[in-house]
Amino acid sequence: MKHTFSADESAFETLESAQAYLCDKCTRNQSLVIRRAVEHCWEIRDHKTGYPNALYVAAQLKHMRADMPIIVSALFGTDVSAKAYSTDFIHENYGQEIAQLTNGVRWLNELEISDAFGSGDHAETLRRMVLSMVEDVRVVLVKLAYRTQRLYNYVKTGSDRSVSIAEETLSIYAPLANRLGLGQLKWELEDIAFRIVEPQAYKRIAKALEENRAARETYITDFVADLNQRVDKHGIANAHVFGRPKHIYSIWKKMRDKRIEFTDLFDVRAVRVLVDDLQQCYSVLGIAHSCWQPISREFDDYIANPKENGYRSLHTAVIGPSGKPVEIQIRTRDMDDDAENGVAAHWAYKEGSPVDTKLQKGINGLRQLLEDNDDENLFEGFSQQLDSQRAYVFTPKGEVIDMTKGATPLDFAYHIHSEIGHRCRGAKVNGRIVPLTYILNNGDQVEVLTTREPAPSRDWLNHSLGYLNSSRARGKVRAWFNQQDHDQHVADGRVILDRELKRFKATTIAIETLVKRLKYEKPNELFAAIGRNEVTVPQIVGAIDHLAEPVKRPLEPIKTTRRDRSSGAIHVRGVGNLLTQIAPCCQPVPPDSIVGFITRGKGVTIHRADCSNILNLREAERGRLVDVDWGDNDTSRYHVEIQIRAFDRHGLLRDVSTALSTLNVDVVSVNTLSDQTMQTADMKIGMHVSNTGELAAVMDKIRQLRNVQGVERVS
Repeated sequence: MKHTFSADESAFETLESAQAYLCDKCTRNQSLVIRRAVEHCWEIRDHKTGYPNALYVAAQLKHMRADMPIIVSALFGTDVSAKAYSTDFIHENYGQEIAQLTNGVRWLNELEISDAFGSGDHAETLRRMVLSMVEDVRVVLVKLAYRTQRLYNYVKTGSDRSVSIAEETLSIYAPLANRLGLGQLKWELEDIAFRIVEPQAYKRIAKALEENRAARETYITDFVADLNQRVDKHGIANAHVFGRPKHIYSIWKKMRDKRIEFTDLFDVRAVRVLVDDLQQCYSVLGIAHSCWQPISREFDDYIANPKENGYRSLHTAVIGPSGKPVEIQIRTRDMDDDAENGVAAHWAYKEGSPVDTKLQKGINGLRQLLEDNDDENLFEGFSQQLDSQRAYVFTPKGEVIDMTKGATPLDFAYHIHSEIGHRCRGAKVNGRIVPLTYILNNGDQVEVLTTREPAPSRDWLNHSLGYLNSSRARGKVRAWFNQQDHDQHVADGRVILDRELKRFKATTIAIETLVKRLKYEKPNELFAAIGRNEVTVPQIVGAIDHLAEPVKRPLEPIKTTRRDRSSGAIHVRGVGNLLTQIAPCCQPVPPDSIVGFITRGKGVTIHRADCSNILNLREAERGRLVDVDWGDNDTSRYHVEIQIRAFDRHGLLRDVSTALSTLNVDVVSVNTLSDQTMQTADMKIGMHVSNTGELAAVMDKIRQLRNVQGVERVS
């Protein structure tokens, strides 16, 4: 089942065939304009046009049923076309509308020419796209098509920049396509970008799909025939039942997020039903639920509660024949058109068509980001705004407040007013006092409890603690701290840095070295930046990890030239697959710097590079060291222990256990030692984590508990 678009290259072998392809089903006047534009592009085809080919971009837009002006603007959108045909030339030959669209397309594509995408400067990219959406959203559609074809070319030819471009696609362009309701284009961008970023995972899922493809398609064919017969029997005419395409990126996300295997997915076997009207949607739903046992937790009514981008459909899953789960999507044909083609299905610019209010609301929300965020926070807010769902909550007076899903009472307070957020000290939800990290749900009534004086906490800015979900609210907190006394910033920053150095047992790192690593000139400048939260805890941890290797490494691992990239959590360079095990003495966790030690009969033991056992290795055994590194697609979990020091009190162990449970941490051991004389408690907790980022979040959470004095990683 084909679910991605790729241009038919044979259709563009000659000028005539290209014109015929792009003019198919067009009116006579539209065909004349497109033919002339194709001819102009054909004249410069022998120049170094780069890729993606403008003709392929136009073909993809044609496939999405875009209108004539946007197809022509795509043909003239490349840098080579810009040099050959000026905007004045296009205005004179094709009119003002096409000239304006072309100018907008070129303006966005200039970012690629200037290599801004490779520099990591996303702010200018986002600013241009948002402004282009405000002027004419069709320009952004062309940009998405250009990005799709560019990724196709990277798959064929490869590039040093392919991974960074694909990662940017997953972060910005695919969520943007989702916001515009371009379901087909969103899946296409995600699948091809995922293929570049995670090639091994992509191949593994594709192979799993292919291995049981014949049996699965036979099963779906029988299920479709059965459902079709039942629908016809109930008098629902013109219903179209068919198997739904499988999207590899979506499958991978569900496997990762839910931590399940491929065989446990519900939508590997999936069908879609298209009907004529709304009533028939619910009728088909009733038929499906009466014939097969529904899986209640998998039911979503996006018709009664549409998604933010306007997506409407009924989603359910049932236990089909032979006890196998089947996902069913039910929608009208208009809903399907909207879901697949979004703004391309009903252009707001066609004569006599009303403006799409949902789309305009979304554009206005994105435009607001330009006013509320500086360059540093624009990318975070943009991604959050694009790919979010909503939570509708009430004030004590009954006013409805539209919040991002995952918002907290503190987000709510800052949404009402900055001063209310600054003075917030607690909250009531539905009349019950809740912590400020409580996640708001639809229909909650929220009352903010305030004090007289504003006193935000720096912990509110720590992502892992979960106080604030909104980038806009975090920006207001940062602004408040930036207005405070500089000396206080320096003092706070010094305390935070000392705490992190002690927590990761990195007090031997020279402050001057850390200052230089974080690109500051003087220690006080770094302390002030940390105090203002311009340098975050994850940045500090990353710098510590980079500098944590011993200054003098007396041990030289075996030098090899070939680097094996076989599957697995850890790669032994130049040797292929070997049995590996994590050393219990230092318990390394990605992305710790590591080294391998070849044991006798037990494979390779993986140690941290600064492990005392490795540093004190005898001269005769140094030759058994090998270079190792963490796998590119490592999804393993690693044993690590933390030490907690606290004043002993009733319920301390319960509170620690609750904190670990909320973070879904796998605890494997707990050892508690209490000192009755000093009224202190020492806890050593063993757990499984995937990386040091997850470990830092756990330690931050525990550090917030009452009476906890310190939390450190055990080496």
